This record gives sequence, structure tokens and C-alpha cells, in this order.
Amino acid sequence: MLYYLFTYLNKNYSIPGMGVIQYITFRMAMAVIVSLIVTTVYGRRLIDYLRYKQVGETVRNLGLEGQMQKAGTPTMGGLIIILGILIPTLLFAKLDNVYIILMLVTTVWLGAIGFLDDYIKVFKKNKEGLAGKFKIIGQVGLALIIGFTMYNNKDILIQQDVKQPDAVKIDAKIDYHFINNKPVLTQDVKSTKTTMPFYKNNEFDYGKVLKFLGHGYERYTLVIFMFFVIVIITAVSNGANITDGIDGLATGTSAIIGITLAILAYVSGNFVISHYLNIMFIPNSGELVIFAGAFVGACVGFLWYNSYPAQVFMGDTGSLAIGGIIAVFAILIRKELMIPLLCGIFLLESLSVIIQVSWFKFTRKRFGEGRRVFLMAPLHHHYQKRGFHEAKIVTRFWIIGIMLAILSIITLKLR
Repeated sequence: MLYYLFTYLNKNYSIPGMGVIQYITFRMAMAVIVSLIVTTVYGRRLIDYLRYKQVGETVRNLGLEGQMQKAGTPTMGGLIIILGILIPTLLFAKLDNVYIILMLVTTVWLGAIGFLDDYIKVFKKNKEGLAGKFKIIGQVGLALIIGFTMYNNKDILIQQDVKQPDAVKIDAKIDYHFINNKPVLTQDVKSTKTTMPFYKNNEFDYGKVLKFLGHGYERYTLVIFMFFVIVIITAVSNGANITDGIDGLATGTSAIIGITLAILAYVSGNFVISHYLNIMFIPNSGELVIFAGAFVGACVGFLWYNSYPAQVFMGDTGSLAIGGIIAVFAILIRKELMIPLLCGIFLLESLSVIIQVSWFKFTRKRFGEGRRVFLMAPLHHHYQKRGFHEAKIVTRFWIIGIMLAILSIITLKLR
């Protein structure tokens, strides 16, 4: 909203300083600052209100050190994160940008599902919360919206280079750019290409997955694309939910991932930098940097109260939302196949649960007694059982997350 106000004032009244709003980096910085103010200042008030309403966490005794002391800690604090994302984005982003619209829809959609789950747990006194099948339905519903919009929206394009002899053969608009005083011809096209690390040219086309079927395989492109979108959104959203088990782990890890996604969005939305790095240029996607700034600011601001010992828990209101935000953001900038590396912490936590449950069921059927691989799953509880303090576990997981983030950025130049 402020973007349009500043632009209007600059255009009609030439007020000094109003033109700075055009710069993505300035708006991103402002989004971070406003997000931090919202989450730290108004977050405190929301925590007090939740405590007043006795919206406290119900804790099961799992035999973990310091666990029972957390009983009664205010939950549903994910509302702080959601407000810290929405307010700066609405103020500083271009609201007619399709990428921003999809991110706002994602935030509200998954935040609402998480809120409903927490509401049932807290106010209806049902420890199970919202049935798992309804969460999955909600996540799949969002994935369908994202997938169909990306596949059909005329404003979601990628830009590819066109050779001079081929330019006259193409019945479409050809753009001319100059890099180092040399002309570069490009064309905006609809495509199902995405970025795949460690692969030739770092590009992968969903449309060619079923090429082995022969003539007519292109008709199944949408099905393949939708399948990947559904799997990625549900997996990352649930992965963040599983990771949110000890103070500050999911919040800090998400902030690290958010910073990385902001960098990837900036280079993908900048023609000169993307051309220099020889990566996919996605027109208008640079606007997502503002949203990423708000997301990082919200996570860091929430961490002020969520770090050990936590004064508030995000609940599913926050964990489902931040997981879905990360997944959809990566899909929009066509970096979703980098998620196993970038979101390695979420992946390890999820795998630890899958391995633990699968092995327990297998050994119980085979030997009549269930056996465990880990002392407890998810993985962070395993280290708690081994006697590590949760603050040390969180710090070390953050360090691993930072290394994975750096590796993710490096893959842009590794073919």
C-alpha cells in the first residue's frame, strides 16, 4: 500500500525521497524492520493476551528433561509470525504481482488450517486436534491452486536467450538487453522447467519426465507437475511441523532458509545477475524478496520469545504456515528441487520419524517385539534422551542449517 502511495506522490508532486520506494532492496529492508517491530513489540501483547485467556500448551510426559516445566506456556503464537509477514508485505510489496498474491494466499490458507488445529486442541480439549486427513486435504487444495496458477497464468513466465538467426522465426516479442555493451536477445515463454542442482545446465523440465512414452507424452505434463507440487508442499509443511519440537529449532532454521530463498529470489529476478550466473531468469519474481524479508523478520522477531526458555510456542498455526511458505516460495522461483538440500534439517527430522515407525512395525511383525533405531523420534528428542541440553541441540542444528544454505547457493554454479 505504501508502495502505491509513494509512487503516486513521486509521480504527481515530485516529493524528494519518494522514488526510493522503487528499489527492491529498500523495500526489503523496510519489510524486515517493520516485521521485527510487529513481532517483538506487539508480539509481547499477544503473548500476554494468550496467557490471560489461558491458551496454554498441554504437555505429555515423555521423560525428557525440563519437559513438564513447559506445561501452560502460551501456544498459537504462530499468529505473531503471520501478522509479521502479512503487514510488511501489504505495506511494501506490489500487490498486483501474481507471485506476491500466491504467497499471501499460502500464508493465510495454511495459517487458518493450523489455527483450526490449535483451536480444537486448546478450546475443545481434544489433544488430537484437527484430523490428519483434513490437514492433508487442505495442503493438497493449496497445492492445486499453486500448481494450476503456475501452469496457466500468463504472467508466470521464464526468459530464455534467443539466437539472432532464430529471432525472425519466432512469432513473439523479442526483448533486447545489453550486457558489457553486447546485445542479448531474449523471449518470455511459458515453461515447466525448474532448477536441478548438480545437473547439466542446472535445468530440469517436468514436461519431459514421460518422454519415454513416445509421441503425445506432453499431454501429461500438468499431471506430473501437479504431482511434484503436491508432494513438495505437503512434505515441507509437515516437516516444519515435526521439527517444531524444542525451543527455537523450527523458527531459527526457517529464518536461515528464508535468507537463502531471498538471495535466490533476488538473483533469479535480476536479469544481469542471472545472466552472469547462467541461471534461469524469472521476470517479476524479484518482488518476492520483499515477502522473504518480512518472513525472515517475523521468524527472528518470534525467536525473541521462542528461544530457550520459550515464552510462547508457535503451534500448528505457525509451523504449518512457515513450512508451506518455504515450499511455495521455492516452487515459484523454480528452486523446489533444491529443497532436500536447503531444508535438510526438516528432511532429517521427517526421515527419523519414518524410519523409527517403519522399523518398529517391521520388527514387531517379524520378531514379535518392536525395536527402535533412535532412542526417540523426531531426531532432536533422540539427542535429548542422550543427555544433550536442548539449547545445544538447537545451536548445532542451526550450524548445520547454515552449512546447507551455503551449499544450496553454491550449487548455482555447480553443473
